[in-house]
Formats: sequence, C-alpha cells, structure tokens
Amino acid sequence: MNIQLKSLQYPNRVMGIWLLILCSMVVIMVLLGGLARLTHSGLSMVDWRPITGWLPPLGQQEWSLIFELYKNTPEFQKVNYGMNIDDFKGIFWLEYIHRLWGRIMGLFLVIPSFFFWAKGWLNFAIARHLVVIFLFGGLQGALGWWMVKSGLIDNPDVSQYRLTAHLLLAVTIHGYMFWLALTFLGLNGKILGNELIKFRFLYFLALSSCIGILLMMFSGGFVAGLDAGMIYNTFPLMDGKIIPDGLWTLKPWHLNFFENITMVQFNHRILGVTCSILIFATWLVAQRNRSSKLRRHPFNILLVLIILQVSLGVVTLVMSVPVFWASFHQINALLLFTCALWCLRSVKV
Repeated sequence: MNIQLKSLQYPNRVMGIWLLILCSMVVIMVLLGGLARLTHSGLSMVDWRPITGWLPPLGQQEWSLIFELYKNTPEFQKVNYGMNIDDFKGIFWLEYIHRLWGRIMGLFLVIPSFFFWAKGWLNFAIARHLVVIFLFGGLQGALGWWMVKSGLIDNPDVSQYRLTAHLLLAVTIHGYMFWLALTFLGLNGKILGNELIKFRFLYFLALSSCIGILLMMFSGGFVAGLDAGMIYNTFPLMDGKIIPDGLWTLKPWHLNFFENITMVQFNHRILGVTCSILIFATWLVAQRNRSSKLRRHPFNILLVLIILQVSLGVVTLVMSVPVFWASFHQINALLLFTCALWCLRSVKV
C-alpha cells in the first residue's frame, strides 16, 4: 500500500490520528458484536433499515410491534418462548447499540473526509483509499444483516460461515485503516541500502505472524459460531487425549474443518500454539538484530499480547465461555493482530 503523502506534516498527523480513532471505534464495534453474540442478543432486531433505522422504539405501541415481529422468529419459538416484553428490551438494546455504533462510524468516516477534501489535503491516492474504506464499511453492514438472516429462518443460530466472514471483514477494515495511519504518522520502516538483507528474515517472520493470527481468528470465528468452546473444557488435553477421538466423523472429509465442533476446537488450539511459537521466534530475531533503525518496542508488546491471548483462551475454555473472559479474548486477538501489523510495518523494506 504505497501512497504519496502531501509534504505538509500537520495534515498528515491529523489524518493519521483520525484513522487511529476510527480503528479504536472498530475495536469497540467488535466488542459490541461479540457481546451481542455471547448474550444471544443478535437476533432481536428482525429487519434492517440502514438509512431510516436510527431511532429506537418510541413508546409502548412501537415496542409491542417489534416484540410481535420477534415472536415470529425461531429463536423466540424454540428458545425464548417464555420471554416477556421487558426481557425482550434487555436483548434488543445491545443489538441496537451495535448497529447504531456502525452508523456513527460511517458519519465519522464521511464528514471528516469531505473536510479534508475541502482543505485540499487529499490527493487521488489518499482519496481512493478512503473510498475503499467506505465501500468496505457498507459491505460490512450488508454482511451483518446477511448473517442475522441466517438465524431467522429455521435454526435459531446464525451461520458460522457468515459470522466468520463478518468478523474477518471487520478485522480487514481495521487493519487497512491502521496501516494507512502508520503511513500518515511516519511510523513505517526506514530500512535502506546494505541493511536490507538483515531484515528480510525478520520481515518474513513478521508477515508470517500476521497471517498466522488471521488464521487463528478465522478458526476462532468457527469456534464461536458452533459454540465449540462449550465442550472439552480442559487444557491441554481434550477428553484426556492430546489428539481426541471424533475428528473425522463428517463426510465429505473437508466439512470436519468447519462443522465438526471437535475438529474446530482442536484446530483452534493447534493454531494458538503455532502462533505462539512463531511470534516468540519473531521477537527473538528482533532482539538479536543490532540495527539502530529497528524499533523493538512493537515486538516486545507483541510477545506480551500473545502470552495474554493464550492465557485468556485457556481461562475462557476451562470456565465454559463466560461473557467477560470470552469478550476479553476476542478483543485481545484484534489487538494482537494490530500489533503484528505494527511490527510488519516497522521492518517493511
């Protein structure tokens, strides 16, 4: 992602900070989405009105109307059939705030973009990236509704495929904006000349760490979508074994990776261990690099975050997925990926 920045330092700094704020808003958005899933609030809003859906129900009549719509869903009929309207309000508000936050993010992207354009701070390359972010944001909203629809037909659970796609697009938007922000703030690598060869292996490890974390988050989406964390609540063994029985029960064989909860949890464990080893190797190589141009603190933070991530994963598992620890685990995964991007950017040649 190469962009030609304006020579003015102040506009670059302002736009970099603005993008970091947007990244922080994505983190909050992911937190709200995770809470909606963990508290089974995500299916409480049975329609999607991206333009006109800003206001919540105003008055008892409107509340009664949307509650009647919810009564027609499989979640109410099969799970929450004893719920009254006050109980319904409890799950509705979290999903409403999740959607409202997405709209606020859209405004915070569009309005400053027009301001920067009016000030003459945007060249074509920068404007193109902002348009891509806006389009991704619109796609994310549509993808979220597509995910919710999968839980409004017969089964009161959303598709694990759509949930994972929704999560990974949020991570993509976040990573895209964070990479741009680092560029605006001048936090990219400054490796030149005969030092290039010293950094190629470190760059390879940092890139591999980013890919590994993405795969781990991809796997985590399926764990969440299938409630795979509710079984085998011991670590490091699964049912007393390193490699549990029942990994290949589905036909055709490839469905086991996406629909067999035993295989899905096993894969997530393996990816977590693999990422830990990979990140430790990345940190070790960074520490042994003696170049004065290498920023080492991103690598130190990365090591701390992967230790925290594994610890949170184990706690979440053995406690059978409590809301607090599961949410913490999800958000820390996004912070881990963010830090890995920072490491990659610091050695990009």
